[in-house]
Formats: sequence, structure tokens, C-alpha cells
Amino acid sequence: DIYQGCKKLKQVDLVEGAVLHDTIAALLLEEWKNVMNDNLDAINQSLPTARAGSYDNNYDDMGGKAMAIRRWIRTVLRKIVDYKAQHRSLLNEAATALQHALPNDIVIKNVLPFLELPSYTFEVGGDQEGDDEEEEE
Repeated sequence: DIYQGCKKLKQVDLVEGAVLHDTIAALLLEEWKNVMNDNLDAINQSLPTARAGSYDNNYDDMGGKAMAIRRWIRTVLRKIVDYKAQHRSLLNEAATALQHALPNDIVIKNVLPFLELPSYTFEVGGDQEGDDEEEEE
């Protein structure tokens, strides 16, 4: 594992962080934004004290940093995928109500574009070894 033995690894910076932050900012509910921002910050709170594992020909000792990062990535992806689905559902309900009150072309051209999330697709990979240790919130 690439994090095995990385005792100085104390922080994770997101490669696609701007995309994720844009998506979070566009979520409808403030609670969702808060949960996502808390989840993003969580890894940098737990990583400094997580065990690094060792390189001593003991490949079973990948350490807590690798497990923490994997668990964190899965948690963040699952949350954002879930919130995007809920956002889409609420948006569809609102669009239906608006279409009864306003002409359809006004809703489609002038209202819905302002409520859409960024088009980036977040994918959650298949479950891997260590998922059984994941804590559900």
C-alpha cells in the first residue's frame, strides 16, 4: 500500500477539490453542506494520530493511515452521491410544481439551470477488504 510506513503523512489535499467544493456549495440544504464539509475535514483530524504501518517485510501491517484514507474516501463519495440523488429528487418535485404555475419553457430555460448541481459524476467503487470496519454515521 502506498501509505504504508508514511509516518509524516498528516494531511490529505483533494486533487479534484474545487469540483467537490462547487458541488457541495450548490446543494440545497445547509445541513448537507455542513455534513459534507465536516466529512472533508475529518481525515485531517484523524490522520496525524493514525498508525503508519511498517515496511518490515510484513505486508499485512498496512497501518491505520491507509485504512483511514480508504474509509474516508468511501464515506465522502457515498455521502455526495446520496445528497446529489436527494437534490435531484427535490429539484424534480419543485420543477413539477413550477410547471403547474408557470409556462414550461420559462421553468426549463430560466429556473432549473440555477438549481442544477455541477455535472461532475462521483462514483463509489466496489466494496473492498476493510469495509466491514467502516463506521456508519
